[in-house]
Amino acid sequence: MIFDRLLSSDFRRRRLLARAPAGPLRDYLATPFPDRKAASAAVGYLALDLETTGGDPARDEIVSFGWVCVNDGLVELATARHVVVRVEGAITPGSAVIHGITDDEAGRGCSLQAALDELLKALAGRVLIAHRAETELDFVGHACQKIYGGRILIPAVDTLAIAVTQAQRRQQHPQRGALRLHALRQHYNLPRYPAHNALSDALAAAELFLAQQAEGGPGSPLKTWLTASPSRFAA
Repeated sequence: MIFDRLLSSDFRRRRLLARAPAGPLRDYLATPFPDRKAASAAVGYLALDLETTGGDPARDEIVSFGWVCVNDGLVELATARHVVVRVEGAITPGSAVIHGITDDEAGRGCSLQAALDELLKALAGRVLIAHRAETELDFVGHACQKIYGGRILIPAVDTLAIAVTQAQRRQQHPQRGALRLHALRQHYNLPRYPAHNALSDALAAAELFLAQQAEGGPGSPLKTWLTASPSRFAA
């Protein structure tokens, strides 16, 4: 595992491609990742948020996906998608209160495989944006193992990790709750969206990253923004 982290992401992608079964996962891995040395503003991104039945990817399920693409520093609303997934188990009252999706609504949703197929097609050749990206990377990684029988590798930027790094550089110690998505958006005078809807949270993360990027320098290379936190279920 330590050796894998020393290898370039593109080398690891090609190694996974050689073992991937035919289908959406292989198609995703066949698309080269953006150049780590490219100007970050010139890279294509996909902001993703998931609503789940709990916090453990090995035990809990994805209830909904929300995503939107970012191109040339602009959020492309025409690419926005909100997909409700038909879960295998019951949605607990506690999780339903958070994300607002009931058993009846989930029962009318699509399969996890159909949602993943669509996501991987949209994500190919892009960098993922998420707030606390470990959650999205772990759940998508576990889902790929379950559905396709293979591992995935996703280059990602984590708006939470960026905020932590920026605070450290300013020698600041954020107060409790100050690093939450809505609080960070307030710092940049961004509008407040309803929380715990996968699409609105994905849009919120996309706008937050663009604000962070503008502050830190859009001409900076992509590698300065990429998260180093690996998923437990990825390569």
